Amino acid sequence: MTKLLTAEQVARYRNDGFHFPVGVLSAAEARSYRNRLEEQERALGGPLSGNMRHKVHLLFTWANELARHPTILDAVEDVIGPDILCWSTTFFTKEARSPSFVSWHQDATYWGLSTDDVITAWVAFADAPVESGAMKFWPGSHLKKQIEHRDTFDMDNLLTRGQEIAVDVPAGEGVDVALKAGEMSLHHVLLAHGSGPNTTGDRRIGYAIRYIPPHVRQLKVRDSAMLVRGHDRHGNFDLEPGPRADLDAAALAAHRDAVERSAKALYAGTDRTQFRA
Repeated sequence: MTKLLTAEQVARYRNDGFHFPVGVLSAAEARSYRNRLEEQERALGGPLSGNMRHKVHLLFTWANELARHPTILDAVEDVIGPDILCWSTTFFTKEARSPSFVSWHQDATYWGLSTDDVITAWVAFADAPVESGAMKFWPGSHLKKQIEHRDTFDMDNLLTRGQEIAVDVPAGEGVDVALKAGEMSLHHVLLAHGSGPNTTGDRRIGYAIRYIPPHVRQLKVRDSAMLVRGHDRHGNFDLEPGPRADLDAAALAAHRDAVERSAKALYAGTDRTQFRA
């Protein structure tokens, strides 16, 4: 028995590596989350950047609330089972008429996780039409397993290392993932995907939430994650606390600790110690 997705949708996810769209928030609810993000950005003096773009659910109550949203977790449970850890969250924001892009890549390349039992829920805080630099998915590419990547550290690339797959995606095989505000897409950790620049007059704001079952291990460092549903019977991750208030001292300390661990794993083999701006 599935909770939200149909058996056919789960089968298609396993074959194609993705599923969309899934309605999570009403337009008004999505606007409310966007308002809270942008209020925080105004208070901080600019868009979230560097370390603050990552593990956002440890900093803000509203980001933690969304990582625990029942609709999201029901869909995730249909794919990875009832015991769920939130391993990371990241904002991927492209400003209006921005050259920012995401190269074709697989998420798993530098994460250091022991298996590919990892799913990303990408929630649109604003409409994400094709022209805004919506994601593109390469169907079935997760079945190719790990593809060779090269690092570019391109300043306009939103990825941690500017990484890109070292093969060309066949012309016409990319599927555009246009979403309305409040909708989400789901994709497998080995699915090759990317996105182009935002040519519209509005921001494209995506909140990526990465979920794993507790049997997954981190092979590079002693890592942390947040239990958001079910039970953790494995103890492979130190369990993270949710924030009691936005950016309070405890939240900042928990975030600093978690991000330092993540950066050590993601930047292993380079001289970098913190996330790029």
